[in-house]
Amino acid sequence: MDYGKAVKYMFDDKDWLKKILIGGVLNIIPVVNFIPVGYGLRTLKAVGEGRDTPLPEWDDWGGDFMKGLLVAVAGLIYAIPIIVLAILSAIVTAIATSGSSGSSETAGGIATLCLSGITCLNVLWGIAMALFLPSAILKFVKAGEFGAFFRFGEIWDFIKSNLGDYIVALLVAWLAAVVASVVGSIACGIGVLFTGFWATLVAANLFGQLLAKSMPAAPVPPASPFGSYGEPSGGAPAGQV
Repeated sequence: MDYGKAVKYMFDDKDWLKKILIGGVLNIIPVVNFIPVGYGLRTLKAVGEGRDTPLPEWDDWGGDFMKGLLVAVAGLIYAIPIIVLAILSAIVTAIATSGSSGSSETAGGIATLCLSGITCLNVLWGIAMALFLPSAILKFVKAGEFGAFFRFGEIWDFIKSNLGDYIVALLVAWLAAVVASVVGSIACGIGVLFTGFWATLVAANLFGQLLAKSMPAAPVPPASPFGSYGEPSGGAPAGQV
């Protein structure tokens, strides 16, 4: 894994300023921001295939939008347990606050205990999502099928097989997002147009490198016993003693 390259490879593209600015502007527009997500997936796949530069052209907005939308839908499905727990939390709170004054202390204690348990489950599921979903996205990019998001056995096998690099890639991607947020804020919010999408491209490169490791190696053709002109290699031409 080349972590240094991941943070600067985009600047090797002669049109890097234009491409990053387009991504940054699209990033801040609701719904339209699915497009830069899809562009990031195209970049990830290109890196996985050994083409980290130049960056892809902005020439497939419809396809990028659909890919970004599918990632959002998959993320929503993964988040269903969190949504259910949030509803349970609201129900428990409503029951606790609607109790009679005589039982309010007991109800409050039970509600606090239940809410603590729900909060713990929410945190644990959130951590699991943060660890699992990037690998699911890699599976989707590689297979090109929405169902790939839910091939849990294959997704987990990939994480186990690349655990060290995978964890470091996650940490570097999260750090890039934090740096992008801080630097963008310092520049009166305008800088986030560049830094936010830069962080997307950093993550795309990191996970593209992981994708490359999972790609099957190109088969090496067997050595031919003949030379370049149809003659036995290392020997005299046919018919000559």
